[in-house]
Amino acid sequence: MQQQPLGIAIFGAGRWGVHLIRNFLDHPQAKVVAIADPHPDRLQALTQRFNLSSDITLTTDWQTALQALGVNAVAIATPATTHFELIQAALKQGHHVLAEKPLTLHEQECLDLCRLAEHQHRQLVIDHTYLFHPAVQRGRQAMQDNLLGELRYGYATRTHLGPVRQDVDALWDLAIHDIAILNYWLGASPTHVQAKGKVWLQPHSTDNRIFPQGLSDLVNVELLYPNGFQASIHLCWCNPDKQRRLCIVGDQGTLIFDELATAAPLTLQPGHLERSQDQFLPITQPPQPLPLEPAEPLRQVCDHFLTCAQQNNPSSISSGWVGTQLVRILSALTTSLNKGGQTVEIEYSFGQKA
Repeated sequence: MQQQPLGIAIFGAGRWGVHLIRNFLDHPQAKVVAIADPHPDRLQALTQRFNLSSDITLTTDWQTALQALGVNAVAIATPATTHFELIQAALKQGHHVLAEKPLTLHEQECLDLCRLAEHQHRQLVIDHTYLFHPAVQRGRQAMQDNLLGELRYGYATRTHLGPVRQDVDALWDLAIHDIAILNYWLGASPTHVQAKGKVWLQPHSTDNRIFPQGLSDLVNVELLYPNGFQASIHLCWCNPDKQRRLCIVGDQGTLIFDELATAAPLTLQPGHLERSQDQFLPITQPPQPLPLEPAEPLRQVCDHFLTCAQQNNPSSISSGWVGTQLVRILSALTTSLNKGGQTVEIEYSFGQKA
């Protein structure tokens, strides 16, 4: 039996919100009921760009959108500092919620929202878009198939000129992607973390509790996993050498996810060393691009959220608990960053749900 489309209110029509609006407008199982954004010019531009129906409520007040007739779910693409209030209000209203990452900037707020969603019997899904990327999905299968042999270490680089955020630093904006992928591929979370950074553009922040030294533009991260696996991440949003690359190295080869290599974003590079007397000889093979099913990651996110909401089943990929776990890791990295790179141990006291 065909289900009725889910009524969606979308909060935020900025750079990412526009993509959510586009996907939900085109989705047969969604009906965009309301869009809220504090900038009237954005709402006007949306009307022209998407030829919006007059039935859709356009408002600068998110509370008006929340109360719009026919809303069953809310998609939130607003600054991270606003997430707690908006998600809490939507859940208390009895709506399912899709929220942009990070869930919030505070672990306790994340825990409170996860528990509220369970109490309300509503689904809280976090838009960790990369977890829905075909290359990341295929990479997880490659890891499960043990194509790399014994895992040794990982490394990632995420650099570009902007966008420079004013609510969080480069760590919170960028690292969450690579940590989410690493955790997903490894099936584990780091137990010890380190971070060192540099501030150039914004030496003062609006939240001195989290960012007392300003918003870091450059951050280098070290992660240690329970089995001894180590990963390094280089992050910068003021480097014109754009890179989006993550690699896992094993004793039989390396798995390479290079988002900018559009023809073959996921590649297995076989290779190992063989001992011959007192020398180690490289044994290499040609790189093997792994075939991928074509799909827009954000479209997959919207699909997944609508399924979770309509069936009222928790997300198996990117639930609020997964978002909470990532916030816990970022909080520990921030502590390390603020202490000049001191190693911080992480304990996942909220249990196995994350």
